[in-house]
Amino acid sequence: MLQIVFIREQKDKAIAGLKKRGFADAETVIDRVLALDKSRRERQASLDSTLSEANGLAKQIGALMKAGDKAAAEDIKSQATALRNKSKEMGDLQQQTEQDLQALLYTIPNIPNSTVPTGTNEEDNEIISVHGKVPELGEGAVPHWELIKKYDIIDFELGVKITGSGFPIYKGKGARLQRALVNLFLDEAVKAGYTEVQPPVVINEASGYGTGQLPDKEGQMYHIGEENLYLIPTAEVPITNLYRDTIRKEAELPIKNVAFTPCFRREAGAWGANVRGLNRLHQFDKVEIVQVQHPDRSYDTLMEMRGHIQGLLEKLELPYRLLNLCSGDLGFTSAITYDFEVYSTAQKKWLEVSSVSNFETYQANRLKLRWKGEDKKTRLLHTLNGSALALPRIIAALLENNQSEEGIKIPEILVPYTGFEWIK
Repeated sequence: MLQIVFIREQKDKAIAGLKKRGFADAETVIDRVLALDKSRRERQASLDSTLSEANGLAKQIGALMKAGDKAAAEDIKSQATALRNKSKEMGDLQQQTEQDLQALLYTIPNIPNSTVPTGTNEEDNEIISVHGKVPELGEGAVPHWELIKKYDIIDFELGVKITGSGFPIYKGKGARLQRALVNLFLDEAVKAGYTEVQPPVVINEASGYGTGQLPDKEGQMYHIGEENLYLIPTAEVPITNLYRDTIRKEAELPIKNVAFTPCFRREAGAWGANVRGLNRLHQFDKVEIVQVQHPDRSYDTLMEMRGHIQGLLEKLELPYRLLNLCSGDLGFTSAITYDFEVYSTAQKKWLEVSSVSNFETYQANRLKLRWKGEDKKTRLLHTLNGSALALPRIIAALLENNQSEEGIKIPEILVPYTGFEWIK
């Protein structure tokens, strides 16, 4: 959530940033925020003044009673009561103004970093670099949804029987490959200094608001109505919320966590050639890295996280490219996002497998996640996260790019984890 002080002091920058995103009616919304903020501050000042006057009158009552002037004491008491009743009405109005302001702020996305390219959709994303050699496959090469049937390692039909579309069953060497990837990604993160956590995969409403899934993505999450809980769309949500409503010491920074969780997303409802097989699912597994960092160091941390993800893709021997997402393709809460895409040779297309983002103070403001420096002042921290990595499209690319007449060759880095070199 954008800080009020930023909007108040840098109105033009806020409007320009929102326009860069293509946010509708940027001026109108920002003017409405400032009007509510002004009303809130004025009402708070009036409320404070009224309460102060009431307290001042109340202090006179004891002295008047002690002096035997009961009539004057009763008169003062009546005035104080009237002021307190008035302050109650003023407090209700103030609270409503606060709620209206908060609700409006929740609808405003983050301001893009200056290095984010201007654009409207994924076609305007900036390709920073391309790495690795795309393998040349034989004439009989097929996409992964045919390979998984041939080798009987993932079953979509059984998933439909048990749950519905988008919930595959991994079995045999498919399940072991999945587990091998999870263990590799966790081990590499721990080597890089991340502390592993195992968070809940169900969150409450406060957690959803804390990281920005609510109210923006409410329709994309699975909702448990009776308890008003949500299945997580990513481990970023519970991990980052570990630090909600806390003040950290500078010596604790950076805070680095990694977690493996299943993830659940309802938006995978449209089916077609571009989302066949493992390309898009309702439930998938992912290893997520999250950092809480000092504002002065968060962009160095972003580069470090980006390098970590690059290292994983290179260990898996997958051709990949790195993108800087344009303003129109940027996530609601993000100030900057780098996407990693691996090349699927059989599908002849790039598949997104990771995003690494810096949210700057946007999430921290919602979370009330702050740090205290030597001057004893509290300030907002920066939060960052990255997929390291999401498994379905990694598996799709591994199956397709490593297929041959002999079977599917497992990358060398994974063999100690899988216990086998080939899927045949």
